[in-house]
Amino acid sequence: MRARAVRMIVSVVAVVCVVMGLPGAFFASVSIWASEQRDLEVAAQRIVQSIDRRNAAGESTDAESVAALVADQNEGRDELSYRILVPGHNLITDETEPTGRTMAAFAESPSGVSVQLTSSASGATARILWACGMFGAGMIGSMLIGLLMARSLSRSLSAPLIYLAAQAEQIGSGGVRARVEESGIEEIDLVSEELARTGERMAGRLAAERQAAADASHQLRTPLTALSMRLEEIELISSEEEVRAEARTCLEQVERMTNVVSELLDVSKRQNGGQTEAIHILEVFNTAREEWEDQFKAAGRPLVFLDEAERPILADAGKLGQVLATLIENSLRYGDGMTRVWAHAGSSKRGVIIEVSDEGEGIDEALAPDIFEKGVSGHGSTGIGLALAHDLAQAMGGRLELKSNIPPVFTISVAAIPASLDPDRVMPEGPLISMGRRSRRF
Repeated sequence: MRARAVRMIVSVVAVVCVVMGLPGAFFASVSIWASEQRDLEVAAQRIVQSIDRRNAAGESTDAESVAALVADQNEGRDELSYRILVPGHNLITDETEPTGRTMAAFAESPSGVSVQLTSSASGATARILWACGMFGAGMIGSMLIGLLMARSLSRSLSAPLIYLAAQAEQIGSGGVRARVEESGIEEIDLVSEELARTGERMAGRLAAERQAAADASHQLRTPLTALSMRLEEIELISSEEEVRAEARTCLEQVERMTNVVSELLDVSKRQNGGQTEAIHILEVFNTAREEWEDQFKAAGRPLVFLDEAERPILADAGKLGQVLATLIENSLRYGDGMTRVWAHAGSSKRGVIIEVSDEGEGIDEALAPDIFEKGVSGHGSTGIGLALAHDLAQAMGGRLELKSNIPPVFTISVAAIPASLDPDRVMPEGPLISMGRRSRRF
């Protein structure tokens, strides 16, 4: 948007400069040429009047006196030739021919005196070029000023829109704490206020849904548990095999129903609980370092955190911390050497990549394509950790991938926002909660 706004404003300024500047330069050139021509005609008329006065006074009109009159009216012209006809005298001429483009003027008196002047147009041409140069410089200066103003205006427009997009993303993810400062642009502020009201309405609906889910969990699980216990009791105390078989069958159905209810409630929680906010990566890294640093020291292995992105991201701090914990725990159990957690800018400059790697043997080639499937494990574990981490990354709008299996390199892709935008303005700070060796705001 910023580039589009700059191009549009600069294009308008360029059109105005061309529409106003070129005609202005043309009319200025015509005016300068007409002024020079008029000055030459006035000089010719004055020479005619001077010769008439001389004739009336009985003074001689020879070539030398005429040359002096012409010199008085020359007014700094470098090259000027003339043809003067005085009645009773020979034609008086100056045979010097001006070079280049010329302009001529003719004047005649009733007594028969006629003067024709021919002057070089180099002075007029120089003045015209100077005027055109001034117009060109003005056009270029106007375009530069327009460019600077366009860039300033585009920044003032794009920043509120970025905050507005962050607010909309928060509301779309179920969050309602997103508040931004007024931008001063009425339309954007109206949209921001409407988003805030929408977030409050969604918060009420989500709270009602979550309460309904909690009530359903209590109302369904309690009788199902009691029913299971009763069926188990019947199976134990009954002496008839048919009754015991029927009790076992009913017990299996009840257990299946209990699992279905649990899964449905868990899905509802995952769908309604996805919230992202603008956070600093170092906050998540510091939490992970406090959790795993001692365990790595006990194992005699280094654990390194690097933040080369130095940009705030849009993510769920809790989910991102769980994903990192899964990857770091797997590296501690099954990896070797140094474990490095490295955050750097993505290729698109709109995202941040967090890489978790170690120097272990890696992941088998046949196992790598299905590493995020539930139940898939190369070390006899449950195979749930990476699958859950993959789902958590997707829930907060990110992506967890296996970049390299030997050595093992996992990447977490998350969205980034410009470093100039303070996350505390997108998501205001909450109360300060003690976290042991350090404090953190939620």
